[in-house]
Amino acid sequence: MNTLQDIATPSGTVSAYVARPEGPVKGGLVLIHEVWGLVGHTRDVADRFAREGYAVVAPDLLADQGVTEETTLGLGEAIAGPDDEARNEAQPKLRALLAPLQDPGFGALTTERVRACFSYLHDDEEVAGRVGITGFCFGGSYSFSLAVHEPRLLACVPFYGHADFSAEELAGIAAPVLAFYGQDDTGLTAELPALEAAMHRAGVRFEAVVYPDAGHAFFNDSNRFAYRAAPADDAWRRTLDFLAQHLA
Repeated sequence: MNTLQDIATPSGTVSAYVARPEGPVKGGLVLIHEVWGLVGHTRDVADRFAREGYAVVAPDLLADQGVTEETTLGLGEAIAGPDDEARNEAQPKLRALLAPLQDPGFGALTTERVRACFSYLHDDEEVAGRVGITGFCFGGSYSFSLAVHEPRLLACVPFYGHADFSAEELAGIAAPVLAFYGQDDTGLTAELPALEAAMHRAGVRFEAVVYPDAGHAFFNDSNRFAYRAAPADDAWRRTLDFLAQHLA
């Protein structure tokens, strides 16, 4: 069953795509979209997880900032593609769309909304408290954020996300973390050794998988320039195994 629902938060509601399995529920999963908003690809990934037995909540965290499927149409491919002119045209459009995200209150509001989606699933009788999170790009970063702020979280699977937290904040992570990166995504991979060391010092169960010949958004099969089938398939298998291990 796939529906759009309004999830209650301390500061109003957030719209979310909710996908549930037809059979028994293995656990709950918060799914956070890329910076393009809650687009068809994210809904498709939610449906895939539902077919694997997970109740999924995928909140639309950017629509009220003007970032929608319509306003970001084609920007991802333009930026990832080989056409310099298309890339040069797309980049200022993207910067303008994302400017509101730099507001100091945006991060706190978004984390609050993600925590509300977690609580929605955690309180579901069929889910029975077995909740993990995964997300891509923007969503990978907020997957790390939920792990920092929610001690009840049981599994965290960020895809190419930032984890800009202090040692004290990282020490609050109770869930095991399985993180995925593309080797060509140098902005993140250059930071990875320091993150691995910080996670180790904080006592976090952290595993990073870096795929060669892959870059940012390698899992997004709606982006013909960024998608890499072999890494995406391997990451999917690893994710399902990880969730089965920690949400059972």
